[in-house]
Amino acid sequence: MLATPIVKWAGGKGRLLSQYEPYLPTQFKRYFEPFAGGAAVFFWLRNHRGTKFPATLNDSNEELINCYQVVQQQPEPLLERLREMATQHSTDYYYQVRADRPEQPLERAARLIYLNKTCYNGLYRVNASGGFNVPIGRYKDPSIVQEDKIRPAHAALKGVQLWNKSFDDAALAARKGDFVYFDPPYQPLNATSNFTSYTKDQFGMEQQCHLAEVFKQLVKRGCHVLLSNSDSELIRNLYRDFQQVEVQAPRFINSKAAGRSSIAELLILGTPSESE
Repeated sequence: MLATPIVKWAGGKGRLLSQYEPYLPTQFKRYFEPFAGGAAVFFWLRNHRGTKFPATLNDSNEELINCYQVVQQQPEPLLERLREMATQHSTDYYYQVRADRPEQPLERAARLIYLNKTCYNGLYRVNASGGFNVPIGRYKDPSIVQEDKIRPAHAALKGVQLWNKSFDDAALAARKGDFVYFDPPYQPLNATSNFTSYTKDQFGMEQQCHLAEVFKQLVKRGCHVLLSNSDSELIRNLYRDFQQVEVQAPRFINSKAAGRSSIAELLILGTPSESE
């Protein structure tokens, strides 16, 4: 069974993989994804490039990385806990779980998956204090357990390093011949499109400029580097020395139907340099 993302994540790349495929390297030593999110590109590579390449998934969202660690190490206890939660699902139970702040890794992972499958539009958003604040979704029969996703994900995550570090710390661990894919919070196209609250920290222009410098360092180091971002003047200018490919991305997070049409995004390609 093919491995696919176990959580719905804003900006997830599952629907873009057919457009990305021509630009994914066929050979590389190690894989790094400093903004893992739903990790759609990682799972695609596991399905189509085999399981032998070492991989590192990193994300600033501690709860997400904890979830991946539990899927990696305790898939069956996690599934059992999700079955229990599914039997209790109701509006009152949802808000009870949302208010809880469990400390045990298994409970934290089950809570994240449960909320992700039952909250409004599968949207992960936190407030300034880090509290999950999305209302319950309108689902008659939400798919909470999903054995067909968790077990293949468990197999794909075997041996994978899972980090909760800054993106630059994670990326700069890469060396010549490695493949680094960046999927950062996107540069907003306008004031109303600025959605970066997957963690309590923001990702603004200063971070975008720093990311561009890290991108350049990795290319000079001899890494294969790929980055996705919005088709904005800032992004085009930051990566003006690199190949830029337009892709059409469907957007479904917007609460208004008119905001869910396709939008042009950029895929930036960094070709490995011969220098170390």
